[in-house]
Amino acid sequence: MEAAYNFIFEHENDDILENLELLDNIVRRPKTYKERRDYFEEYDDVDFRTRFRLSKESCLDVLQMIEDKLEYPSNRNKSISPINQLLLTLRYYATGSQQITMGDYCGMSKSTSHRIIHRVTVAIASLGRQFIKFPASEEEVKKEQLQFYNIARFPKALGALDCTHIRIRSPGGENGEHFRNRKGYMSINVQAIGNANLEILDLVARWPGSNQDQTIWNGSYRNTIFESGQYGDAFLLADSGYMNRPYMPLQYPLTPEERLYNESQIRSRNPIERLFGIWKRRFPVLTLGIQVQLKNCLPIIVATAVLHNILIKAKEELPSDDPEIQLPAPWDDLIEQGHIREHRHNDNINRDINPVRRSLINNYFRSLHLQSL
Repeated sequence: MEAAYNFIFEHENDDILENLELLDNIVRRPKTYKERRDYFEEYDDVDFRTRFRLSKESCLDVLQMIEDKLEYPSNRNKSISPINQLLLTLRYYATGSQQITMGDYCGMSKSTSHRIIHRVTVAIASLGRQFIKFPASEEEVKKEQLQFYNIARFPKALGALDCTHIRIRSPGGENGEHFRNRKGYMSINVQAIGNANLEILDLVARWPGSNQDQTIWNGSYRNTIFESGQYGDAFLLADSGYMNRPYMPLQYPLTPEERLYNESQIRSRNPIERLFGIWKRRFPVLTLGIQVQLKNCLPIIVATAVLHNILIKAKEELPSDDPEIQLPAPWDDLIEQGHIREHRHNDNINRDINPVRRSLINNYFRSLHLQSL
């Protein structure tokens, strides 16, 4: 109808009466209502979890937290119930399909499914402060450090830091190429800090894919907190994509102590890699690509992160426990040698060990020796 009006009023020299007669001859498409199936009652819990990634119990828990934001004031024009709105959005996260396909699956038009997906996404993302929280109290910090220590006996680790690329469609415009990452596709480089239980403790989802991990960390709020020393002697586990810090792996480990230190730290930061894998497998829209406008991509990333944490807390779809990790280096032999002495090397070997990291290594093994006495 709108196209017809535009066509008519573009021809200003035509007779107005003829234009009005043309409008009268336009036949509007009748409004139809598609059948909406009750998937919540139709599927058992196994089929429901396969298609929507949440169990029925978790789905009801999420619905209870956001239902007041999804409820329509009246039932005019056969308004869609909150549970059907939530299931439509979960199905979109679980498949990454086009929104017109989601509308056909749930019995609604493309425009309606578009509005509902973003409405529910914003509602779930608003729960971010409740479910994505960095440890603040001393008890919470010690709890996280103990969980990391139990992985490979690496002390004082508060979290594992890394970034991952979330594929998006090209935003276009003069700044569109800023989102092309080193792998050649458009993405948002998302920074996350995870704990040993695969929960997301901190999330930064606003940087174009061309930005490096270190750039994102430098501009984050959490970096400011760590630099100010508010977390004391706690630190983060990171890979070689970040600057030379005390918590970085050694680039050239030569002695048994240094190799063991490196191995322990690498194994301790493994949960962040597993976290990204589970998060993306659970919600394939993050892997296949978010085919919406850029402004709507960020709430989807946050909303899926919130759902991921909810499922982790509910212990749903967790991978089986890994077998006990055996470090290749002889822990007992190194501890029995007494305090760790600083090893000297040939002058022709270029060492990349700053005094802070050297002190950390020595204190690390000294503390292990004292515990073994």
